[in-house]
Amino acid sequence: MTNYDLDDQSQTQRPDIETTLNDLRDGEENNHVAATVFYGLSGLQAEELSALSALWDSLSPDYRRHVVSELAEAAETNFDLDYDALGQFALNDDDEDVREAAIELLWENNSLNVMERLIHMAHNDTATHVRAAAVSALGSFILWRELEELPIEETISALDTALELLNDPEVDVRRRALEAVANSSHEIVASAIEAAYKSDEHKMRVSAVFAMGRTADETWHDEVLAALQSDDSELRYEAARAAGELMLEDAIKYLRKVVLDDDREIKEVAIWSLGEIGGAEATKVLQRLLKDAENSDDEALIDAIEDARGSSTLGSASFYMLQHYDDDQK
Repeated sequence: MTNYDLDDQSQTQRPDIETTLNDLRDGEENNHVAATVFYGLSGLQAEELSALSALWDSLSPDYRRHVVSELAEAAETNFDLDYDALGQFALNDDDEDVREAAIELLWENNSLNVMERLIHMAHNDTATHVRAAAVSALGSFILWRELEELPIEETISALDTALELLNDPEVDVRRRALEAVANSSHEIVASAIEAAYKSDEHKMRVSAVFAMGRTADETWHDEVLAALQSDDSELRYEAARAAGELMLEDAIKYLRKVVLDDDREIKEVAIWSLGEIGGAEATKVLQRLLKDAENSDDEALIDAIEDARGSSTLGSASFYMLQHYDDDQK
């Protein structure tokens, strides 16, 4: 039997659908997803999807959810895997958590058909968290529209949906709609973020800071720096991310403290942010962090810091070349 190794991204051989479905069925007992399943469910054709459909509903909701989530994680690192057919199939699952996982599985799909299905789910799904996930995913279509990578007229419905759901009665839907709308240059964005930031609802304040970073607008400089100094860990996390997206040099002195946070996720996003901001000061902070990580033999943190240092160096070099180019033109 062929050994399918997910770590070998050059491997292209794919198991047949019968082998794939047998291994999928056998994995349910111990909640295991075999490598054959990862490869066999990639690039499903119509007849293969029909064969999967006959088995799928007999699997427990917990296992179906686990499978889809595992596939989504694998697709983030192995770009040869194509789960578009499976993802669209799973959008119709009876289990709400499987539907939510299917939305994540389709995170890179920019087809208008998927967009329309997400719009329908954002309005009509019976589960609030699925509606929230759907409108969040529409944020990518709004961004692609803004960048003119998708037809502006054909994707206006994605933006209209997010704008409408800014007034949804469910806070989880409203907050994700705000984050999605922030990918656009619509005139309502600034006032919607300001209203959310001043809201009594904590979730809306957190999403407001997230949205500030998405706008690429330094107007939010003071609010982001204030949130970086907050006692609230969620606000600090989103502010650290926004500081990097906005490339706020004034944030470095605060990020220097945030990278010492006990919360691992906050530490890692602050490191990423320093890399995005770049420059000599950010690089010095990253170098000190690297020594500490090496002393503690923290390989994951070392990798994160090295990636950030690479971004910082690249950004500094680009700025240097741009500056000298401008000087030469004078």
